[in-house]
Amino acid sequence: MGPDPAVAAVRVAVRQALDAVTPGALVLVACSGGVDSLALAAALAFEAPRNGRRAGGVTIDHGLQEGSDERAARLVRTMADLGLDPAGSVAVTVGQEGGPENAAREARYAALDRSAARLGKAAVLLGHTRDDQAETVLLGLARGSGARSLAGMPPAFERPSGARYLRPLLEIERATTRRACEVLGLEPWDDPHNEDPSFKRVRVRNEALPVLEKTLGPGVTDALARTARMLRDDADALEALAKRAYQDLLTTDQTTQTTKASQSSQISLASQSSQASVELLAEEGLPVEGLAELPRAVRTRVLRMAAVEAGSPPGTLAAVHVDAVDRLVTAWHGQQHVDLPAGIRAFRRYGKLLFGTGLPPRRVQQ
Repeated sequence: MGPDPAVAAVRVAVRQALDAVTPGALVLVACSGGVDSLALAAALAFEAPRNGRRAGGVTIDHGLQEGSDERAARLVRTMADLGLDPAGSVAVTVGQEGGPENAAREARYAALDRSAARLGKAAVLLGHTRDDQAETVLLGLARGSGARSLAGMPPAFERPSGARYLRPLLEIERATTRRACEVLGLEPWDDPHNEDPSFKRVRVRNEALPVLEKTLGPGVTDALARTARMLRDDADALEALAKRAYQDLLTTDQTTQTTKASQSSQISLASQSSQASVELLAEEGLPVEGLAELPRAVRTRVLRMAAVEAGSPPGTLAAVHVDAVDRLVTAWHGQQHVDLPAGIRAFRRYGKLLFGTGLPPRRVQQ
């Protein structure tokens, strides 16, 4: 007799994720002790040795609630009992920047990055489910953040640190992970923050989604997750086009103005440092004519890439900023510049769009 269907579903999802991991490598599960990550930890402990991988676990103690250190210690023992080795906890200090949810997330990922680097992992597994994906899509819709935000959470991504993350449970319902924990005799911890209505995600989970299910009928969660998958394909294709266009536009002057450098000193785009790109954006910029020829969906992505490359933080660079920069290309009537987060400015000069921290000229000529 095989395992309970819920247990089998989680194990199959983990088994498929492990196919992308090098045999013999260490895979870590980020475990909070909730139903999703606990079911994921149990599945990883079962599947990894049967698929030639090593399995470990780590929990992050945010220190936001009394007794969090004791809960972390108990969870470490649970992970070890499941067969995860190494199993440990990391205490972090949560700041205030960007609000409590964002600050906790940043602290958590930074700690996971460090743990992954220290242990020499191949991947870190996260327990986000289909329900989490639906909530993310609704939050993105409320922000009006565009296709990339509505595409939700990707099944795999890499952090700037080089740490690689996988989300095996994005096609699994939360009810399935809860059932898996019950069958396996695991006792998940229900974080009180998950019921705190001061958090937007909690209100979406407990208020918005139930209303949508009642008004539109069952299946809203599945539909939102399915929409995310389709939009992710579209967003990936558009971003690939935008990256190619950005590279071509950024290096236009480099390839045509050979008097600025000898043949031996010229470098290809693939080997350019980030600092070299920043200098190009500030000194040569992007040709307005070339930008204007691009479809808007591609052009706005190019402009966002340029702003981020110049030093504007992607987390605070909003659509309203990008739209204002786009008007320098498509609706320019002498406006001097656009202020972007982190003191970056975009301004138009002599048919170029420049990005940097310097002041624009008082008189803009075309």
